[in-house]
Amino acid sequence: MPRGELRIYLGAAPGVGKTYAMLEEAHRRAERGTDVVIGFVETHGRAHTAAMIGDLELVPRRTITYRGAEFTEMDLDAVLARRPGVAVVDELAHTNVPGSRNDKRWRDVQELLDAGVSVLSTVNVQHLESVNDVVAQITGTTQRETVPDEIVRAAEQVELVDMTPEALRRRMAHGNIYRPDKIDAALGNYFRVGNLTALRELALLWLADKVDEQLDAYRAQQGISETWEARERVVVALTGGPEGETLIRRAARIAARSKGADLLAVHVARSDGLAGADPAQLARQRVLAESLGGTYHQVLGTDVPAALLDFARGVNATQLVLGASRRGRLAQLFSRGVGVTTTALSGAIDVHLVTHPEAGRGRRTAAVPAALSRRRRLLGFALAGLGMPLLTLLLWALPDLTLTNDILLFLAGVVGVALVGGLWPALVAALGGSLLLNWFFTPPYNTLTIAEADNLLALGVFVGVALAVSWVVDVAARRTREAARASADAQTLATVAGGVLRGQRPLPALLDRLRETFGLRAVSVLELTAEAEGRPGRSREAGAWRVVASVGEAPATSPGAGETTVPVDDRLTVVLAGRRLEAADRRVVEAFAAQAAVALRQERLAEEAATARPLAEADRMRTALLAAVSHDLRTPLASAKAAVSSLRSPDVEFDADDRDELLATADESLDRLGRLVSNLLDMSRLQAGALGVRATAIGLEDAVPRALDELGPAAADVTTDIPADLPAALADPGLLERVLVNIVANALRHSPPGQPPTITASAHAGQVELRVIDTGPGIPVDQWEHVFLPFQRLGDRDNQTGVGLGLALSRGLAEAMGGGITPETTPGGGLTMVLRLPAAAQTTSEEIPE
Repeated sequence: MPRGELRIYLGAAPGVGKTYAMLEEAHRRAERGTDVVIGFVETHGRAHTAAMIGDLELVPRRTITYRGAEFTEMDLDAVLARRPGVAVVDELAHTNVPGSRNDKRWRDVQELLDAGVSVLSTVNVQHLESVNDVVAQITGTTQRETVPDEIVRAAEQVELVDMTPEALRRRMAHGNIYRPDKIDAALGNYFRVGNLTALRELALLWLADKVDEQLDAYRAQQGISETWEARERVVVALTGGPEGETLIRRAARIAARSKGADLLAVHVARSDGLAGADPAQLARQRVLAESLGGTYHQVLGTDVPAALLDFARGVNATQLVLGASRRGRLAQLFSRGVGVTTTALSGAIDVHLVTHPEAGRGRRTAAVPAALSRRRRLLGFALAGLGMPLLTLLLWALPDLTLTNDILLFLAGVVGVALVGGLWPALVAALGGSLLLNWFFTPPYNTLTIAEADNLLALGVFVGVALAVSWVVDVAARRTREAARASADAQTLATVAGGVLRGQRPLPALLDRLRETFGLRAVSVLELTAEAEGRPGRSREAGAWRVVASVGEAPATSPGAGETTVPVDDRLTVVLAGRRLEAADRRVVEAFAAQAAVALRQERLAEEAATARPLAEADRMRTALLAAVSHDLRTPLASAKAAVSSLRSPDVEFDADDRDELLATADESLDRLGRLVSNLLDMSRLQAGALGVRATAIGLEDAVPRALDELGPAAADVTTDIPADLPAALADPGLLERVLVNIVANALRHSPPGQPPTITASAHAGQVELRVIDTGPGIPVDQWEHVFLPFQRLGDRDNQTGVGLGLALSRGLAEAMGGGITPETTPGGGLTMVLRLPAAAQTTSEEIPE
């Protein structure tokens, strides 16, 4: 059975028209004769969306009872039994009610697709798993309903339903998205222009990545290797040389000329695994590329131009930036070089050859260390100086040997010298052996003259083979040492990196691991002071440097106070104290000195973020307070003013019942306004530490009824179970009543119809505990602390139920009275709020300190 196709309508925010567009497509398919049914469509009370359903067939929803409340979900079994050609299933990221066949609606969609049913669905960008944290940072709202990105990416079609922020806000203001009582809060919070613009950009970028994947898949299926310039991608090739930073900055400027262009830095490493480029230079260049918004890549290859172009074509690069050759003119006569070869083979990729100060100066290579130790080289020279004469005496004593045998034995001697002492001793042995062979064993004897051409050829072959064998032995020894050195460097880098990853603070962990690895006394990071930075010769002045990080005993406080100094940039220097490092060790230290600069930058950014966090929190509180005042104060004021204005109007005559109803409306609105203002004032006093608490002994059997009376008819059905012998609690009567009103009101708000909350009380360990128990939907354990944050209501999407201060204020007041509030799970489902107060029997009436 062929699998069904999935088409998803992606939007940046609610109200952009995803469901409407999906229903339009459903009608188009139905008009073409396709069997279309609606499995689930959520209109959110929007008249235009509901009208768009029209005469499309609706599969009845399934009703599920959960914790005493009834919910409706898509009837998956009914849709599967109906087996339509296309099913319309709205809100792909929706979480199904417990008791459903699947926990997520996208799993329902997967079953439909597996059964051969094509599906039309919708999703907002904030519900995509990969950008969920980014959306939370932008909007301040965490979306708990998410869908894995691979589900959406696997869709055959993803269509963006786009709308400008200004147009979406106009739709909101006209009442086409939310009810009128939600509009002001929505426009002032989630639907701000900045939020909508950022969400729109997220949606566009995510869809652009999806389009890139589709393009790459198509090119792979069709075997297309040519570059398609659908999007600018600039690749910069790095050799690990000093010109790398110049190339990266030039490539970044090229990429910046095109909006949305990608910058990719790549280094082609030798496929034999031996060290080639300077790791310190590459580390610094990698940091620079990433700081400019690019990415760093490393590939293996013996043919650098071919490997470079393979990478560029693989990422669909449009431009390639190379540095002008550092080789001298003589070297360029024998080989065209990487730049010229790459340009000739680049095809449709534009190649930029960038000049730099190092161009044409030749490659500056470090002095090549000897392949063998000094002791072995000396032993090789001794063996060549003594072994060749001794071998001559031995062969002279054996006159029956032919010249061929003599040459072979001398060749064996040269190989032995090469194995012991390397190239130069073997060369001495080969030249000396050739002279001895010529003088003593080649006719005419005792002269350097060679009479026969065959003997000349034999001696020439001997010298050539001896030199070749010596060279091979020396190269093999050198490669062995390089491989061992590369392995040691890699192990050192891995050890240091592992220490950094395991450490809680990257910079001290990095320095300490360096100190241990190289056996140093101390390692310090020095930074040039601002006073000395602007003057020539500043680095040699006393007090020009300050220590920003150090480990070990007596760390250096200036570059001259240590044995080894590793500059990082114009301002930072790493100083090692204890012993002087070898040149090969210095390369590894330079690589991690660059990482130390990154770690220092990260620590400083973290400190700045920590400093800014209280300010941001205060700003968030002020913003939330203004939003609350703009809506929640306006509503009761508007109701009271409307009632009073109607009573004062001379144009309308009201009878007694109408006057009493208007007066009751004004009274109720003003009471609500008074409670809200009291909550705001008390929360401000709590945060400022200026709330006075006068605690006295009070019985809960007296305090609870007063709180229920305050709530009015809504609390008439609340049941109470307070023991007669319950000790009195030590609390402020007025504040305790406020706490009880807020907690019980919250329980009433979330209790199912016909199942009012229950209030019980008990005493334990010198405390009086009062439990407000509801059987509502409950709260996940990991979200318990979130309900006590001010200016938010867990799970709510509107601002019509208050500013979210009730529980936050209640916990603050309870703690001010020496108690506390903690949530618990109600057995069988629901939430229990436990109010704990000190029992009056344990102490006397007193002013509780703040």
